[in-house]
Amino acid sequence: MIEHRWSMQDAKNRFSELVEAARRNPQTVTKHGEPAVLVMDVAEFERLRRLEHTPAPSFSELLLSMPKDDGEFSRGAVRSRDLDR
Repeated sequence: MIEHRWSMQDAKNRFSELVEAARRNPQTVTKHGEPAVLVMDVAEFERLRRLEHTPAPSFSELLLSMPKDDGEFSRGAVRSRDLDR
């Protein structure tokens, strides 16, 4: 994700532009050069809040949810390491 930074003064002077930009991607507002607040689209904020309250599966649940069809996994086309180095 591309980070977008606004100084506090720019954020005040161009607030409408900041809001429009925040609807596309989160925007960081800085104060004295340090991040102070993040402005983001409300739909994205609500999505993140729902995720925060969704229980994460345990490690054993993840293992048990793996496919059990004994199928072959395709191997990516990668170059082998040189073991002599």
